[in-house]
Amino acid sequence: TGTDPSAWGFDHSHADWQHLISDPQVQIVAITTPNHLHFPMAMAAIAAGKAVYCEKPLAVSLAQADDMRRSAKAAGVVTQVGYNYQHNPMIGLAREMIDAGELGDIVSFQGEFSEDFMGNPSSPWSWRCEAAHAGGALADLGSHLLAMARHLLGDVEAVCADSSTVHRQRPARNGSQEMRSIAVDDQTHALLRFANGARGTFSSSWLKHGYKNHLSFEISGTKGTLAFDQERLNELRIYRTGAAGRDGFQRLLAGPAQPGYAAFCPAPGHQLGYNELKALEVQALILAVCGKGSRGPDFEEAWQIERLATAIRLAAAEQRWVALSDI
Repeated sequence: TGTDPSAWGFDHSHADWQHLISDPQVQIVAITTPNHLHFPMAMAAIAAGKAVYCEKPLAVSLAQADDMRRSAKAAGVVTQVGYNYQHNPMIGLAREMIDAGELGDIVSFQGEFSEDFMGNPSSPWSWRCEAAHAGGALADLGSHLLAMARHLLGDVEAVCADSSTVHRQRPARNGSQEMRSIAVDDQTHALLRFANGARGTFSSSWLKHGYKNHLSFEISGTKGTLAFDQERLNELRIYRTGAAGRDGFQRLLAGPAQPGYAAFCPAPGHQLGYNELKALEVQALILAVCGKGSRGPDFEEAWQIERLATAIRLAAAEQRWVALSDI
């Protein structure tokens, strides 16, 4: 690329991804490109026997995602997909509490992932706005929420949905008078039926003003409710039923009792940030490559998430309930 790799702490660099994948010194290939490039890069890396980290969503079609997960399984390579929010220690605590039955039988999930980076209609067109290269707010943001719902509550059996494109044209470039059409969703909403009997709501939007990273959910059971918002990622709110007049929400702060937090700080309330979550994500991958632990969401799980997103798109297009068994 013309940049001295030693200036960034690297021994050498490659001018194209094919050469990087064929380099025998490379053990792990990280794919952080626009979505349409995930498939060819991942398939080449798998064929070369490399461990693969791939950003979400896994692919631009369910068929591609299926090929990727089957190929990875056949090759026996370690894979991980960038659902990094699951590595938040407070999400680990939430799952622990759910699995331990502290909320009782789960009855409902209300989830939303909203940001506002596309809220201005004069924000320019980008590859995220092209259906062949991306997948709209559902793929960009909603996939994180679907991953979280599955991580905490398990399989979804059926969905119905609605989606819309609010701004149907955007400037081709900043300040340009040329306009380009938009063929992806700005917002998608869905109802979910979980295999465990719970019911859920889902909302993803990249034009909801005032929100910057509003990955949030409330999970209610027969004994209590749990609430989380990624904009306050070091907090978990929990409500447990108790004596009349003495019950209410309790705020739990991240601290060294959660292993991921303890890796960074010995004192509670001192806060982790987004970059620490990425470090925990990469740690899980490296430990898995070394045979020492779980890798986090892999290609198999990412394919399940793509199945769910595909069902939501179909439900929105045909305005009906769609069973996951039909996808």
